[in-house]
Amino acid sequence: MTRRQALVALCLAAGTATAQQVAPAAAVLAEAPGYALDPTHTFVHWEVVHMGTSTIRGRFDRSAGNVQFDAKAQRLDVGITIDTDSVNSGVKLLDTLLRSDATLLASAAHPQAYFTARTARFEGEVPREIRGEFTLRGISQPLTLRALRWKCGLNPLFRREVCGGDFEAQIDRGSFGITHSLPFVADKVRLLIQVEAIKQ
Repeated sequence: MTRRQALVALCLAAGTATAQQVAPAAAVLAEAPGYALDPTHTFVHWEVVHMGTSTIRGRFDRSAGNVQFDAKAQRLDVGITIDTDSVNSGVKLLDTLLRSDATLLASAAHPQAYFTARTARFEGEVPREIRGEFTLRGISQPLTLRALRWKCGLNPLFRREVCGGDFEAQIDRGSFGITHSLPFVADKVRLLIQVEAIKQ
């Protein structure tokens, strides 16, 4: 065997060893089933106190994303995208202001908000918290979603497994640059997220 042939054989052997090391990790990642969010049953609702009296409520009508969930392995990965111009308070004048004002959602400049998470706290096979990062108006901050309920089961309509639940969280809107009407409209915003995801 020439020196060149020996070098080629050594490279091939190293490549095979590397592939053998990577394959098990890839197999582990592939084990978690994938779920796609059902846009007709997945919404982000929000609440903020107005003038210390009543609570203004609304939701974002359009969102999309995917979930990887393995109850036995206690794994829950989440990726959600929210269209900010789909904000809906039920008051058209307010919705126009929310979308257009530079100190509110500014949807033209920031058309989407994101939540991504790869860490969850489980009790048995049920997730109780999802810890991740929320990006709004281009600003990213840690955010924890607390599970109010979570359940998986066969959906007779889709004839597939569906997992879903309700979650809550709280943000300080000023830390994302949403400063309009502070302090007359509260800084703290409560988020209520309803999620249903269909196994793919």
